[in-house]
Amino acid sequence: MSTPSERYAAAQDRTRFPAFTEFAADLGFQPDRFQIDACRALEGGSGVLVCAPTGAGKTVVGEFAVHLALRLGRKCFYTTPIKALSNQKFNDLVARYGADRVGLLTGDNAINPEAPVVVMTTEVLRNMLYAGSSTLEGLGYVVMDEVHYLADRFRGAVWEEVIIHLPASVTLVSLSATVSNAEEFADWLITVRGTTEVVVSEHRPVPLWQHMLVGRRMFDLFHDRAAAEKHEVHPELLRYSREQLRRLEFNGGRRGRPRRWQPPARPEVVDRLDGAGLLPAILFVFSRAGCDAAVAQCLRAGLRLTTPAERDEIRAIVETRTSALAGEDLTVLGYWEWLDGLERGLAAHHAGMLPAFKEVVEELFVRGLVKAVFATETLALGINMPARCVVLERLVKYNGEAHVDITPGEYTQLTGRAGRRGIDIEGHAVVLWSPETDPRHVAGLASTRTYPLRSSFRPSYNMAVNVIDMLGAARSRELLERSFAQFQADRSVVGLAHQVRRNEHNAEQLAERMACHLGDFAEYQSLRTAISQREKELGRAGAVNRRAQAAQALSRLKIGDIIRIPAGRRAGLAVVLDPGDTGHDDPRPLVLTEDRWAGRIQAAEVGGGESLGRIRVPRHFNHRSPQARRDLAVALSRAEVAAAPDTRRTRRSRSAAADDEQLLDLRRRMRAHPCHGCADREDHARWAARWARLEQETQALRDKVAGRTGSLVRTFDDVCAMLASRGYLASEDTGYAVTDAGRTLSRIWAETDLLVAECLRENIWAGLSAPELAAAVSMLVYEARREVEDRVAVPGGPVASAVAAGLELFGELFAEEQRHGLRLTREPDLGFVWPTYRWARGEPLAKVLASAQGVDGEMPAGDFVRWTRQVIDLLEQIAVAADADLRSTCRQAVDALRRGVVAYTSVG
Repeated sequence: MSTPSERYAAAQDRTRFPAFTEFAADLGFQPDRFQIDACRALEGGSGVLVCAPTGAGKTVVGEFAVHLALRLGRKCFYTTPIKALSNQKFNDLVARYGADRVGLLTGDNAINPEAPVVVMTTEVLRNMLYAGSSTLEGLGYVVMDEVHYLADRFRGAVWEEVIIHLPASVTLVSLSATVSNAEEFADWLITVRGTTEVVVSEHRPVPLWQHMLVGRRMFDLFHDRAAAEKHEVHPELLRYSREQLRRLEFNGGRRGRPRRWQPPARPEVVDRLDGAGLLPAILFVFSRAGCDAAVAQCLRAGLRLTTPAERDEIRAIVETRTSALAGEDLTVLGYWEWLDGLERGLAAHHAGMLPAFKEVVEELFVRGLVKAVFATETLALGINMPARCVVLERLVKYNGEAHVDITPGEYTQLTGRAGRRGIDIEGHAVVLWSPETDPRHVAGLASTRTYPLRSSFRPSYNMAVNVIDMLGAARSRELLERSFAQFQADRSVVGLAHQVRRNEHNAEQLAERMACHLGDFAEYQSLRTAISQREKELGRAGAVNRRAQAAQALSRLKIGDIIRIPAGRRAGLAVVLDPGDTGHDDPRPLVLTEDRWAGRIQAAEVGGGESLGRIRVPRHFNHRSPQARRDLAVALSRAEVAAAPDTRRTRRSRSAAADDEQLLDLRRRMRAHPCHGCADREDHARWAARWARLEQETQALRDKVAGRTGSLVRTFDDVCAMLASRGYLASEDTGYAVTDAGRTLSRIWAETDLLVAECLRENIWAGLSAPELAAAVSMLVYEARREVEDRVAVPGGPVASAVAAGLELFGELFAEEQRHGLRLTREPDLGFVWPTYRWARGEPLAKVLASAQGVDGEMPAGDFVRWTRQVIDLLEQIAVAADADLRSTCRQAVDALRRGVVAYTSVG
């Protein structure tokens, strides 16, 4: 029972914060301290930055902003980084406030856009601000959900543009995952938005327990909370994992068939989780194909996680949600296999899936009907799909260029899905052990709390013409100087400048100590330095020559050739397993050494590179097998090899320095210098060497300061110069003015904005039919996940001509960008031209997907839908900027593309 003073304080709060009191009464739960603090700050008239873990309930603050706006008769825009999250938030708000008061604006949907509450993607709001949309009238609050997306290198700049451009009368509500530099970000928000309250919570409302599954044994990662604070791994886990490693090495070293480590089968993992009461679970696989394969493996194993009543409910929901899909497309989309998995409580979730299928999986999972979802990391991006348990199969993922370790921030984001507030008393994160997974590394990922937010803001062509048209050239430069990117650069410059001043002071003291009564010792020291540098140059030249000779020798090697690695950790004999790219300057052959190490080596690691003998390498040799490596290493040790090649020639090349005229002249000048005869010469030289190193370090710092100070403005100037040279800006006494061509560019929001504008200006799409236009435009949108072919065929006739003209324009832009020191326009990708052409002509989905090449064969339906919708989006932008004839063709093309699976939407 509360005390009189507590009751009085509560009454005072109700009086001071009536809106929050009203809002909290309908929540159905007692809000946390951070939610109370943030909401009260909002009601007090301050903007807020809320940083809290995934699942902590940050969106309660955003929903209070909606409540405040409606209560005050103002508008509230709720922005999200992805359409799926916008759709989900739209449905949530409609359920709370009614369909008449909530709207939705994404690239795919426009529902009730003049409502007092509108959910939208951040790009939509940015475009509104630049266009001066009347929808902005009466706007009082903007919620930026997942604001840490401003670090995204592709789309992050949009967040900063919105934050800077929003009218001063708008209160900003920024919701972010936990970041370590929240205060820095808040300081910037205060400079551009005014009063901003920072509310940080690192408390998870549902405690998270960390585990590792080693074979079929589950271990706690930490013994207790105190051990977790110290990053101390559970000793029993360490002991057992080391025992498993030793067992693998022992079995691999025995004769006979090697025993390779096998991860626990996915059906076994799910069954193990089910037995431990840890379902529903999300199992992160980091591979689209791996997600689909995992469901197939569970189906083959006969796994079933649902009751008959749940299966009936699942089928009813699926049939209702997919009723709009054409019957002939269902088989192509893998509908029946997908439904079989769902009815057993199993599903995949990744970007390659049809959006309709993904949405059904999300709904069934939230309802508790699907028990195990195999997902890529895209599931961690904001969509509300919490689970009791999260499993990570590996701690490595493909980032589009290489396989890299996941970061502590990514680990926290992924495992943050575990633990459903109001349902679970605790959440569980499980990492599957493998010989490459050290429990101590997992402990580091689980314990790290440093995730700094770094700006990705960079000027673009579209942004330049829009801000100049809105603000003028001078104020546009001021806007760039107000960006978070420049704010961070300036802060770092303060520290760098301080270091420069400190170095200069220290350099003065060193100069006094190296002073010589016989002459200018700095001059003498520069001669000594020049001699040292020249000797190094000659040495490098010799090394390059030796590497070239070695590379030439390596390029002649064949499988089974024996070579010698003369020095380093791998010194000794090695046998070639794969000669590598023999047509390349650096072939990097795959070799096995005498100590059983297998890997690729460079020419620099090899002496002459000549073959000293040969042994037989078994066909289909597996260098990852310990047993196979052991057997071949034994054969290598017994092989007869020739003597090492004569190295006297190499020694002779090293003596070339003795004949170098430049080096001889420097040495003569050094010996003739007055300071050369000083008795304290070497003492002076030690101080001079320190002075020279400090001067070099200081100059590097000065260059860094110069590079950071105003770097965005310089890039902006380069962008403007490029646009002026192409006629999109006109030079005036006060700076630049936007031309008619520039206003056309201002309406194009694609990554290839300037190239699209050039295609419009050069009229390369005139006279095309709707399917031909859609096909030609697709190359300005599509970007393959990985390279699948060097050459891609396109339809002949008008499409081929338009594509060729577009590529020629790109070549011109690319060359001019290089002259201006820019690299903003990416090369068009022709991989989606044929599929777009066929779909726009009305061909069936099966035929179209077969012509759309993906990473592993035909393109997944989800990718096809996503890219086609992006083509539609660009066609709609072009229609706004085009003449009457092209506008008509654009609209015909949009209608032709927006059919079947592309037209399907679950919202509205």
